[in-house]
Amino acid sequence: MARQERDNTRAAEESGLKEKLVSLNRVAKVTKGGRTFSFAAVVVVGDGKGQVGQGLGKAREVSEAIAKAVKDAEKNLVKVPILNGTIPHEARGKYDAGRVLIKPAAHGTGVIAGGAMRAVLEAAGVHDVLAKSQGSSNPHNVVKATIAALTSLRSPIEVARQRGISMEKLFNG
Repeated sequence: MARQERDNTRAAEESGLKEKLVSLNRVAKVTKGGRTFSFAAVVVVGDGKGQVGQGLGKAREVSEAIAKAVKDAEKNLVKVPILNGTIPHEARGKYDAGRVLIKPAAHGTGVIAGGAMRAVLEAAGVHDVLAKSQGSSNPHNVVKATIAALTSLRSPIEVARQRGISMEKLFNG
């Protein structure tokens, strides 16, 4: 299995994606022969230039679970508009009981966010942002809510094109 693991990390490096482990959970299945342990891994991958994805992998061994999660995350990549190292506007995201709020911040602020949100925002390439996780602190739900908030963002160019006006008119009223 070590060869397969090396192949997965090499593929991730070739595509320019950085992976970050958000949570690793040991789960037990109770059978008549005793407890069977396995691992569930939540991983976030991103290129640091506006692409981010999350994945879940489950296996008997930690390395296999992480490899499966990375493979799943690469299938679920989404594009995020980033403007001068921050996000274009405030956004809220919700997934099950996990709710998040993300706000743009001035240059030099840094990523002010909790664990699971921080991983997603850093993988996406956001350098300055204020974020608050509300509701559930379950890493699965927080990651998915953060990605939902990021996908709801629209770039100023996209907004101007949809309204049929120039960028100057959009910002100057």
